[in-house]
Amino acid sequence: MNLTKAVVAVVDDDPRMLESLQDLLESSGYTARTCASAAALLEGGLGGIAVLIADIGMPEMDGFGLAQRSRQLQPDLPVFLITGRHELADDKRVRIANRLFRKPFDVTELLAAVDDSLRSRKMEDGDDD
Repeated sequence: MNLTKAVVAVVDDDPRMLESLQDLLESSGYTARTCASAAALLEGGLGGIAVLIADIGMPEMDGFGLAQRSRQLQPDLPVFLITGRHELADDKRVRIANRLFRKPFDVTELLAAVDDSLRSRKMEDGDDD
């Protein structure tokens, strides 16, 4: 797996956050796949996605629901949840995610977490690229 060409999916109903994360990921060498809803991501399928970043507070299916569904479809997919609601950080449902980031989050920390997850998966897969 080429880490810098890995596909990172971002799901958020806020178009500014989607654009911001897309710019951040692409400027860091990743391929960003953005969706404005959980349904849009699931409709396109999870194939090829190396990391999923999802906002918790979305209408219809929230980030918790998307994380749970993603775990059913692709159990080893790293899932990061983001939220602007700080009280959700103590929610027991957060445990379904690999990491939780509270808005505004440190982009360097987010990119490091994406990189770490990709490196861990690469080592598990036995890839030497």
